[in-house]
Amino acid sequence: MDNHFLGIGWHFPLALDDDGQVKMASHEESIRQSIRMILSTSPGERTMHPDFGCDIHDLVFDVNSAATAGAVASAVEDALIEWEPRIDVLAVNAFPDPERPNYLLIEVSYQVRSTNSRFNLVYPFYPE
Repeated sequence: MDNHFLGIGWHFPLALDDDGQVKMASHEESIRQSIRMILSTSPGERTMHPDFGCDIHDLVFDVNSAATAGAVASAVEDALIEWEPRIDVLAVNAFPDPERPNYLLIEVSYQVRSTNSRFNLVYPFYPE
């Protein structure tokens, strides 16, 4: 199946390939990396695009509770709807990491609009 319409962009984080060229991410991997970039960026970090990112960073010092998990899930869903037009967000859940009490795991279930392929991504978040 030809997935070129899903896009090709610079690999995140920025890296060089074996030939010294900028490493590229393509297709579903490009979308996965885009989601991670959105969640890793706090609004205001990008000078030329100050609205870009996810508001979960405002919650870093909140108590790790069910209320914080709900606020995190809501912020993630809002950011992905705003900044990643290639997907439909199916569900976002945030829950404590059983092995690390100060971590939340954010599980994002999404569907690529153009192929109807479904994917899950788990993103670690560290509220205090």
